[in-house]
Amino acid sequence: MRDFVFAPIFVGLAAWGLLHPWLGVLGWTWISIMNPHAYSWTFSQLPVAAAVAITTLLGVLLTRDRRNFFVTREIVVLMMFMLWVSITLLFAMSVDEAFSQWTKVMKIDGMILAAMVVLYSRKHITLLVWVLAVSIGFYGVKGGLFTLATGGNYHVWGPGGFIAGNNEIALALVMIIPLMRFLQLTTDSTWIKRGLLLSMLLCAVAAIGSLSRGAVLAIAAMGAVFWWRSERKIPVAGLMILASVMLLLFMPDEWWARMQTITNYQDDASANGRINAWWMAWNLAKANFFGGGFEVTSPEAFARYAPNPTDIHAAHSIYFMVLGEHGFVGLFLFLLLWFFVWRSADRLRIQGKKLPQTRWLSTLGAMCQVSLAGYAVGGAFLSLSYYDLPYNILALVVLGCRWMDGQEWVKEDAEQAQMQAAIEAKAAKRAQPPRP
Repeated sequence: MRDFVFAPIFVGLAAWGLLHPWLGVLGWTWISIMNPHAYSWTFSQLPVAAAVAITTLLGVLLTRDRRNFFVTREIVVLMMFMLWVSITLLFAMSVDEAFSQWTKVMKIDGMILAAMVVLYSRKHITLLVWVLAVSIGFYGVKGGLFTLATGGNYHVWGPGGFIAGNNEIALALVMIIPLMRFLQLTTDSTWIKRGLLLSMLLCAVAAIGSLSRGAVLAIAAMGAVFWWRSERKIPVAGLMILASVMLLLFMPDEWWARMQTITNYQDDASANGRINAWWMAWNLAKANFFGGGFEVTSPEAFARYAPNPTDIHAAHSIYFMVLGEHGFVGLFLFLLLWFFVWRSADRLRIQGKKLPQTRWLSTLGAMCQVSLAGYAVGGAFLSLSYYDLPYNILALVVLGCRWMDGQEWVKEDAEQAQMQAAIEAKAAKRAQPPRP
């Protein structure tokens, strides 16, 4: 039954991607982030995302849809990072395993570049936020209800892919809450506002219910940035404290026991394994200018570079993951990329306040910064260096800056005025009495 539901959707997305690439980009983002084909027996085994990506890229080349080819510092650094990881692939410790991950990363980053070419209007930017919010929010609402129904006694797990684990889905949920807040602040519908508020609360409950220690730290970082950016600091602080107390009182003893390991990390095997992996990445990068290439979590790498060669763990850190795989040059480019994105989001937040037409961009920039703060802190304990969601936030910031700098609201107002004039002309023509 599910196949009959998903088949026309996926075929339609591929067709629309060929005819209108901006729709293809949104469709690919939905498939890549939400992974809906995993719910189908047939399509879970097929390269659905790749099919939509191919038709979308063909549409970029063949259709007459508006395309904006432009260069920003974020795009330059992203392309430099893509080039560098392609070079480190040649020096990988395991080329076969590294090639598989390289293919995935190139596909994700390539579609991000395509998104920044075919998306240009306020409608496009807002729809991209909606796609991200719905894709992740679906699991947040479901996980939040599950946590409430079970009293928080069970872990919330992700759907698969990058966010299969409880820690990974928790960070994704934490990062999506600010984007939901952006939609809530920029919509006029009271019911949509209420629905988004409920979704944000359930996403927070699901993130806490995942029993992820990194999620708690990410929420704290995001809360600090959100509080600092708010104009009414005392009321906001009171509401945040009240909500936190009510939520934490609900959590079971198992959750509190796990959170206490944050301060007693010396006695936690998982934490010690991560530290061992971090030292391995550091030693590997010091010994190899190009790093070890993708997928360096192997007995060989730990035997040569880890303090404890038998304690083999993934890096569980976006920073040490990039360091071990691509060396200090790769880490520098990675950090530079997100520094530029943060600065551009800050520019949106500040300059967007100056005109009524761009105030929504001020909200977008502020919420993107809150989300990036969660990624920077929570990602320090997770292997999500190449996860789609942060790069989609990068695209939102770059597109927002281009919309603001190019005074796109003037063009959109002119287009709307022309459409309204055409509609009024047709209505006037119809209202004229017929000639005798």
